[in-house]
Amino acid sequence: MFNYVWPIALVILSNVVYQICAKSVPKEINPFASLTVTYLVGAAASAILYFTLGKNGNLIKEYSKLNWAPFVLGIVIVGLETGWIYAYKAGWQVSTGFIVQSAVLSAMLLVIGHFLYQEAFTWNKVVGIVICLIGLAFMNCK
Repeated sequence: MFNYVWPIALVILSNVVYQICAKSVPKEINPFASLTVTYLVGAAASAILYFTLGKNGNLIKEYSKLNWAPFVLGIVIVGLETGWIYAYKAGWQVSTGFIVQSAVLSAMLLVIGHFLYQEAFTWNKVVGIVICLIGLAFMNCK
């Protein structure tokens, strides 16, 4: 059970801290300047964890196993980070911005999961997405 729960707990905790950090980036700084520091710290942390947790790791050998995904992921992460920083600079609230993107993303991933990965497309999932979208309507009513 622990092996099932800890990764999601890490994602949740990381997302909470992530949103706080993204909202706290100074408005005066260019987001891309800020992100250079973010990625340098992330690269250093990844290298430290690789060598600390790996057993006699050979990073060059690991790189030989790469496919297209890590390269595209790097570009996509820049888009995510930049989008959040600009969203907060534009006035999005932490309490609603993440919920809006999560509900829309969930609906999109339901369709993508079905067509690309043959994941089940059940009525329970569809009803869940509809409830999320109705919740968005209630959150955005003034």
